[in-house]
Amino acid sequence: MKEKNWYAIYTKPRWEKKVSKLLADRDIVTYCPLNKVKRRWSDRIKMVQVPLLPSYLFVHIDSSAFQKIRETPGVINFVYIEGKPAIVKDYEVVRIRKFLSEFENVELVPFNPQKNQRVMINQGVLVEEAGRVVDLKNNKVTVEIESLNYHLVALFDKSKLINN
Repeated sequence: MKEKNWYAIYTKPRWEKKVSKLLADRDIVTYCPLNKVKRRWSDRIKMVQVPLLPSYLFVHIDSSAFQKIRETPGVINFVYIEGKPAIVKDYEVVRIRKFLSEFENVELVPFNPQKNQRVMINQGVLVEEAGRVVDLKNNKVTVEIESLNYHLVALFDKSKLINN
């Protein structure tokens, strides 16, 4: 039996819930993070659930189900990192579930590192290493990492860093 992982998939706009239902009907475990928000109509205010990540949802599958996912109406493709479908760690899905069960009207704020800010690397061979932003150019960030009493300076794509 192959190991199952969580993967992120990209859907047509406003198809997140439909795709989640279509996949569930095919016995595929999905998670579409839904945010509870208040919406105002002319005659009332109502609490509705909207996707937290527009056009994205998560599936828990092994690699043999990739084609089945791609053939589902509304699915555009998997989210790729370094040429392979991106694996989402179990604890990240659990963390999103817990957060959304506890809070309403959640906002997504993009991470934009600033000079001298402490950051942590979240991908690659230096995963979970902390460092300090030295320089920023376009989507590339130069990070200084202290190790063995030396300063290693490396250039990273902004998407590989998180706030520390």
